Amino acid sequence: MVNKHFQVKKYKLDIAGHCYTYRLYRRHDNDNQRCILLLHGAGVAGVDTWSYIIAKLTQWQYILVPDLRGMGETVSHCKGELAFSVEELVEDMHSLVSKRGWGSFDLAGYSLGALVSMLYKQRYSSQVRQQYLLEPGLFDCIDWNDSKNLRAQYAQAVIDLRNNQALTGVTNFLNTISPQRKRFQKTEDIVIGRLLKRRLGFANALQSVNDLALSLDRKQLVLDQGNVVSIIGGLSVESMHQYHQQLAKNLPHWQYISIKGCDHSLPYQKPRQIAAILNRMSVSISNP
Repeated sequence: MVNKHFQVKKYKLDIAGHCYTYRLYRRHDNDNQRCILLLHGAGVAGVDTWSYIIAKLTQWQYILVPDLRGMGETVSHCKGELAFSVEELVEDMHSLVSKRGWGSFDLAGYSLGALVSMLYKQRYSSQVRQQYLLEPGLFDCIDWNDSKNLRAQYAQAVIDLRNNQALTGVTNFLNTISPQRKRFQKTEDIVIGRLLKRRLGFANALQSVNDLALSLDRKQLVLDQGNVVSIIGGLSVESMHQYHQQLAKNLPHWQYISIKGCDHSLPYQKPRQIAAILNRMSVSISNP
């Protein structure tokens, strides 16, 4: 869903052995030259994640929405589902924005995409202006050891997804990441169907986060961030809220917002509220 305010073009770009698909949105009634890159989460496509949010975004002239490796319409040249690392996704995004000629931009990410965006900020700090983190991966527990221990449950989901027990894997993933979600059958069917579209790509995305958890210095990653707005679903686990509240309390550049009545799937559940937050925070930061 994108309204008459936008022109949308779909592009293909070869990056590191993959044919990347991405969409560029241009808002007709905005000539401020501001750009924002939107990164989706594990197992889902960019357009599915962001289209309803984009329809309400007013503060950016250009919006870039790629499909990351193994997801959406992005495919490897060998046509198989190849394993990848989160660091490789960072470099893919650097190649993409370099191709578009973007010198500086805002950056929003959901789940895996939020983790990619944080690593991007750490590596290419001067390029990234404002950051919006929706339920960032590996930032789900106030105790870092608890977050790392939780990866064992995601590891089992990866095994199930790769061994023809995909429905079990997806269900276990949802029960781990959104244990307090409201379980309506129609909604569950939609979510499960979305994640099953490319189950092996989804498995590789989960594995990439598991692998990163083994070596990540989370404290340093936090310190290397700029202006951050973290947006957490009200039904997400309490430890996640506690952690982001702590970050907002201790870091002057970090703001925390909780959205009532939604869980980890907040881009799909509350797109208007998320768009309103991005618009509002963009204006307040541009005009302190």
